[in-house]
Amino acid sequence: MAFSRSARLGALAIAAASFLVVAAAPAPTPGADGIGDPYFPQLGNGGFDARHYDLDVAYAPDTGRLDGRTTLTARATQNLSAFDLDLQKLEVTKVEVNGRRAEFTRSGDEISVTPKDALRKGRDFTVSVTYGGIPEPLNGPIVFGSDYGWMKTTDGVFVACEPNAASTWFPSSDHPADKATYDIRIKAPQGLTGVSNGRLVSTYDKGGSTYTHWRESKPMATYLATATIGKFDVRTGKTPSGIPIYVAIDPVLANSNNVDVYAVTAAATDYWSQLFGPYPFEETGAIVDDMPEAGFSLEVQSKPAYSAVRSESTIVHELAHQWFGDSVSVAQWKDIWLNEGFATYAQWLWAEHQGTRSAHDSFLAGYNSRAADNPFWQITVADPQRDTMFASAVYQRGAMTLQMLRERIGDTAFFKLLPAWTKLHRYGNADTADFIRLAEKVSGQQLDDLFQTWLFTAGKPAL
Repeated sequence: MAFSRSARLGALAIAAASFLVVAAAPAPTPGADGIGDPYFPQLGNGGFDARHYDLDVAYAPDTGRLDGRTTLTARATQNLSAFDLDLQKLEVTKVEVNGRRAEFTRSGDEISVTPKDALRKGRDFTVSVTYGGIPEPLNGPIVFGSDYGWMKTTDGVFVACEPNAASTWFPSSDHPADKATYDIRIKAPQGLTGVSNGRLVSTYDKGGSTYTHWRESKPMATYLATATIGKFDVRTGKTPSGIPIYVAIDPVLANSNNVDVYAVTAAATDYWSQLFGPYPFEETGAIVDDMPEAGFSLEVQSKPAYSAVRSESTIVHELAHQWFGDSVSVAQWKDIWLNEGFATYAQWLWAEHQGTRSAHDSFLAGYNSRAADNPFWQITVADPQRDTMFASAVYQRGAMTLQMLRERIGDTAFFKLLPAWTKLHRYGNADTADFIRLAEKVSGQQLDDLFQTWLFTAGKPAL
C-alpha cells in the first residue's frame, strides 16, 4: 500500500510528536526507601502502591524455621528503575520481577530490587521474593515493653505485629498507608491449625503436613496480617444478624478467664454494626492462644488475637478496632489515638449498653483518678511520640476527648458522626485533621478549642 505525499508528511508529524511525548516522560528513578512516617521513616516504600499479597509460608515449630515465598502485585506510581521492600533479618535467596530474575541488594531491613526493565508509571507489576530463616520477635518500649511480632509458642507461633513487625515474617511495604488484599497459605505439621485473616478457602492434609489457605478480600494494613499456628478448638457459625464467625481457642485456655469468647464476639460484632455502620469484613472471630509472654491483644483484621489479655471489655475493644483502625486506618502512626481512643471509648459505650456505667461516669472516673501533676497529662495525644505511642493517655485521654465532643455536640450529632466517619474512609486512611473537619461538618459547630485542649495541649484540662 502506498501513501500520498501529504499522508507521509502527516505520519512524520505524528511520529515526531510521539517522540516528544516519550522524550518528555520522566526518566526512571529509584523509589524512596520509606513512606515518610516521622515515627518509622523507613517503613513502607515509595514508587509503588501495594495491591495484593500472595503469601506462602511453611513453619517448622521444632526448629523455629520459616520458609516463604511472597508475591506482591503492585502499581508503579512513578517510572521506576528500582524499588525497596521491608524485610527484617530473614535471608533472601531469589527475587523475580514480572517472572524474570532481578538483582537485589540488602541494607539493614531494606531490600533494594533492580528489575531487568524499568517499570512504567501506572502499570501493574509483580515481585516474588523467596526467603527463609528463624524469625525473631521485636521488643523495646513501644508495645508496653512486651515482645511482639512472630512469637514462638509451645506448639507453634503467635503472630501479632503492630506497629512494625509484619516485615519480620514477610517482605512488604510495611506501613498502614499502603493497604492491600491478601491470599495467605500456611504449611504446618499435621495436627496443627494455621489461622489467618478473612475466610478459609481450603484446608487439607498431605505428607505429614496441614495446608490452609485464607483469603482477605478487603484492603488490610500489613501489621494486621497473621499466620498464627497451634492446636486449636475451632467453632464456626453466624452471629444473630448473620455475619460468619470463626473462633479458634487453644485447648489449654478453654475454661480460663470465665469469658465466652464466641458469644461476646457475636454480640459485640452485631452491636457495633448498629452503632458504627455495617461490619466491614467478610467474617468476624477470634484467635485465643496460650502466649502469656505477649502482654497485649491485637485487632487482627477479621479475627482479633488474644494472648494473656482476655476479658469481655478487651474483646469489645478489639472488635471496635475492626471499624476504627482496620477499615479506617491511620495515615501516620502519630494518628494512633484515632484507633485506640475510639476503641477505648467503645468500651465505655459497651458498659453504657449493658447498663453498668454511663460513658460520662467512665470519663469522670478516669479524669478524677489522676492528679494534675500525673505524667499521664503530659502526653500530647495527637502526636504522642514513637516510644510512647501506646501510652495510656492515647487510650484514655483519647476516649475522654470523644466524651467531651459528645457532650458538646449532643447525642444526635455524635451518633451520626461515628458511622459517617467509618463510611467516608471505609478501607482507606485518615488523620486527625480529617476527623475534626467531619465533626465540624456534621455538628455545624466550630470545635477548634475542644480539640486543641484535649488533643494538642499537654496538661490536665479544666472542666
